[in-house]
Amino acid sequence: MTFRNKRKPARIQKVVAYITLGDKLLVFNETGCPEAGVQVPAGTVEANEALRDAVLREAQEETGLEGLELVEYLGTRDIEGERVACQGELHERHFFHLKCANPTPENWRHYEMTPSGANKTPIAYDLYWVKKEEAKLYFDFGAFLEKLA
Repeated sequence: MTFRNKRKPARIQKVVAYITLGDKLLVFNETGCPEAGVQVPAGTVEANEALRDAVLREAQEETGLEGLELVEYLGTRDIEGERVACQGELHERHFFHLKCANPTPENWRHYEMTPSGANKTPIAYDLYWVKKEEAKLYFDFGAFLEKLA
């Protein structure tokens, strides 16, 4: 008789923010990692952090924008680790629609000063607005775009 030792993958809670201003969506390129493609703000939920708090924190950290308003929760999608280069993890991604109420430039560079992981060097993001229907996001970041009001 053969037994397989199959561990359940670690479930990591993630949040993804679709930030809109009128008919535009905020996207960015990570300057030091062009292979990551066009993204939207996203990140890991901290221990004992509510999802809504996590998405607002991640959006502010990665964009520098303050006063973002939570519009709605859009849904959840599970992504297996081998698809996101994290062997043995399952990412449970929670997608949110946030609204930017304050005027912003059409494009700007922002440095995330609290990056996660071992690398403590600030991460540079080149942010810009695109029409929602023209957004071509990397990997599964566009999973719930069609649900934006």
